Amino acid sequence: MFWTEIFTAVALLLVIEGMLPFSRPDRYKQLVAQIAQLSDNQLRNFGLVAMIAGLLMLFIVRS
Repeated sequence: MFWTEIFTAVALLLVIEGMLPFSRPDRYKQLVAQIAQLSDNQLRNFGLVAMIAGLLMLFIVRS
């Protein structure tokens, strides 16, 4: 049961991550170029905020 949920989450992540490059490849290239110009600290802060938002959403959905 546990591994099924992990693989389901990874599969959904891949579907969501693939939506922008599939639908707007030109915009995706611009976005990746902009991300490449960010500093390491900015990327770390964004990653931290994304993880906290994900944990909060998971807590809300699971409770």
